[in-house]
Amino acid sequence: LPDMPQIMARSEEIHVMIDAVNALPWERVTTRSHDGLTLCGRYYHQRDGAPLNICFHGYRGTSARDFSGGTQIMRRQGHNLLMVDERAHGVSEGHTITFGVEERYDCLDWIRYVVERFGPETRIVLVGISMGAATVLMASALSLPEQVVGIVADCPYTSPQAIIRKVAGDMGIPPRAAGILAGVSARIFGHFRLVAVDAAKAAGHTTVPILLIHGEDDRFVPCAMSREIHAANPEKISLFTFPGAGHGLSYLADAARYEALIRDFSRRILPEEINASPEWAGVVKQFYSVLQGRHDLRVMPFPVSSVHPGG
Repeated sequence: LPDMPQIMARSEEIHVMIDAVNALPWERVTTRSHDGLTLCGRYYHQRDGAPLNICFHGYRGTSARDFSGGTQIMRRQGHNLLMVDERAHGVSEGHTITFGVEERYDCLDWIRYVVERFGPETRIVLVGISMGAATVLMASALSLPEQVVGIVADCPYTSPQAIIRKVAGDMGIPPRAAGILAGVSARIFGHFRLVAVDAAKAAGHTTVPILLIHGEDDRFVPCAMSREIHAANPEKISLFTFPGAGHGLSYLADAARYEALIRDFSRRILPEEINASPEWAGVVKQFYSVLQGRHDLRVMPFPVSSVHPGG
């Protein structure tokens, strides 16, 4: 976990949730990116014909950490999950993190993989945290296939340049100089343009419903960035903020409200929403009973949803 006070204060609970995700059975899957990289992910099967959520983690994150509780929420909904390792993360190939510029096309590649493997009737929801959230929003302006019925974005930034300048300012580095240097470095060493895409502008052109969530005490990606994204397309984007919540920690601020928002959004975009099986509900209840008996922790009534390791 990152050395961020708001996250470290809940580190024991977070690690319990990570262990729970890693204990679930999953299948290693791969696809080829538009520029020839092998991209990898974990596929968690719930049931045939269920909606499928494709999940994109944050900067230098992992899906097991970033979706350590979101996994449980989506499984309780009865959804199948594909949690990807973004390029230059985990076991996916690549050496350059492009802040969503190239990752948005990787998003399309994963969508194509899902449609080809599971069929054109598969309903897909894109889910992202921080950089992953910005990535799915950037992808929303591309020609998404009809199978994509909704997007959930938790604490996204508006653009690569905007977040680089903000973080640089936090470190005492002149934001404008940092933005220029980052832009030049991206062109020379990464062969991409940081200004090639903007999540707020992309969301302004989307036709896909978007659920936007952000903590009001986010000290890494300001909540104002989500407000800017929402303002770009209020007809398609629903924004909900959480008082007192840090970066990627909105669920911990109000677990019941967070899960209710996810379920309400799912019912709106998936009228035939599949309910989780009674058997799975029993497994969850039993799991938490074991945790309460073995750990000196205050275990949440629902797992941590959007714990993010830093970007």
